[in-house]
Amino acid sequence: MERTGKPSSMHRIRIYEHPDFSGQMIEFSDDMPNLMDRWRYRDLHSAHVQDGVWVFYEHSNYRGRQYLLEKGEYRRAAEWGALHPAVGSIRRVVDSS
Repeated sequence: MERTGKPSSMHRIRIYEHPDFSGQMIEFSDDMPNLMDRWRYRDLHSAHVQDGVWVFYEHSNYRGRQYLLEKGEYRRAAEWGALHPAVGSIRRVVDSS
């Protein structure tokens, strides 16, 4: 049987310039190997994972420290385990089954 409609694995995340979901905001639903291509800031200070599971990487091209973010609100970088708010790339966690 063929599926139609939305994919079974939706992903949406909003990232913010400042803590507590303030300042500039952008929403993503796809992987971003170089966040600076779409986000003019080197740091991001809060995030709201609306759907799916995401990984933040400290550097571009999925390098450096990794932080797993499940659905929920992260008011400060420390809430996803980061010592510094630098994020260079983001990737969706996709179930291959």
